[in-house]
Amino acid sequence: MLKSYLDKHLTEAGCDEAGRGCLAGPVFAAAVILPKNYRNKLLDDSKKLSEKQRYDLREVVEKDAIAWAVAEVSNTEIDEINILNASFLGMHRALDQLAQRPEQLLIDGNRFKKYKDIPHHCIIKGDGKYLSIAAASILAKTYRDDFMKQAAVMYPHYLWEQNMGYPTKKHRDAIREFGPTPLHRMTFQLLPSQLELEF
Repeated sequence: MLKSYLDKHLTEAGCDEAGRGCLAGPVFAAAVILPKNYRNKLLDDSKKLSEKQRYDLREVVEKDAIAWAVAEVSNTEIDEINILNASFLGMHRALDQLAQRPEQLLIDGNRFKKYKDIPHHCIIKGDGKYLSIAAASILAKTYRDDFMKQAAVMYPHYLWEQNMGYPTKKHRDAIREFGPTPLHRMTFQLLPSQLELEF
């Protein structure tokens, strides 16, 4: 089972994001404060869970957490400030919304931009090590999936309800045929650069 805390004496918020590698849509981030000795054998990195498990656990996290919040950074903002800064901004926005102020932050990944005066620890693959980061990964992923499924109704050619905006072959084929939408990240390589020979 994942760890409940890094420091048992501090109120910790786990933070994670979803959608960094996508060609379309916002990046979503979440922050979660769980009870100090919280236990849940099912909580894990969202990528290791089925869709049903993620949505079931989202309900559990929202019920059990001391505080939780989800925020997004739009594709146009991503194009303006780049995806790394957008990921940091998303986490900051989620932290801004928390009903309780954490004393320490556990960040999934190896980089973070300091949030106010709260100390943070960057933990590589943290969503597979700490419950609070795993909980944040589940919230960020499911809320982003909800957004992309709704967007897929407006832009059905891109099959976002299946690929969630990630660069699948069918997604790129649709960009090639129909062009980008207002939700595409124009600073990303939407199509592979290749030499097209004309015969």
